[in-house]
Amino acid sequence: MPLCTLYLLSLTTPLPTFLSALSSTPTTPLVTSRVIRWIIKPTKLSLDPLLTQSPPWDILLILPGTTGLPSTLQSHIRAEWRITAGIPKSIVEGFRERNERLLHPREGDVPALTGALEEPRIASSAQNLELTDELRAWIASPACPRGAVSMLNLLSFLPDKKESYLKYGAAFASSIGSRRGGVAKIVGKVVECSDGCREWDEVALAHYPSASHFADMAGSEDYQEVNQRFRVPSLRDTFILMTSEVSLGREREGARL
Repeated sequence: MPLCTLYLLSLTTPLPTFLSALSSTPTTPLVTSRVIRWIIKPTKLSLDPLLTQSPPWDILLILPGTTGLPSTLQSHIRAEWRITAGIPKSIVEGFRERNERLLHPREGDVPALTGALEEPRIASSAQNLELTDELRAWIASPACPRGAVSMLNLLSFLPDKKESYLKYGAAFASSIGSRRGGVAKIVGKVVECSDGCREWDEVALAHYPSASHFADMAGSEDYQEVNQRFRVPSLRDTFILMTSEVSLGREREGARL
């Protein structure tokens, strides 16, 4: 199983400057994505490196291999947090072509919203992957990117609860996520974490055609029935970070609808 390295970076320079510097190196990331906001924050694991960074994280990079970032980029980086993960060869091979199709969909690729946002299920906190009034208002605001979003998920499972999460994953792929355009486009097993934490188990990068598609899922009864039954009881800790993928050399939001 090929190893990949996922980096969260806080930058000393503007993002376009960093992207220009990155594009001048031989490094070709699988994913280059601007960090937008936390959806779920970790509550037990890796709290200091993930939550105390000021200013917050600017960019997510997913690189094939473990050779590290080029030394020429170090002057652009204030802080970094990284994990090494084993990602199936079937995902790595052809990933860029599949990802381009997701970010730049053809007519008919993007499903319509299901209508769940007309009378959504609202919670007081998003920590269990539920829709809140605050998140709903933010998604409707100019601050939210209008195109595709990529959600970075990190997962730590409770003992003997992996099978429960797999049932959630199967339902996500077959119905509750896919009917909103949700795709788990990267899934891998965590091998090493730069802060030494050994309790993170899996990492995933989930695509949604828009933040509204994500909200349509989180606020729906069909999703929450599966989420509360299989996903929530399986996790020791987790986080979800919303990002918007960009191109090297110039910043762009995810695919326009």
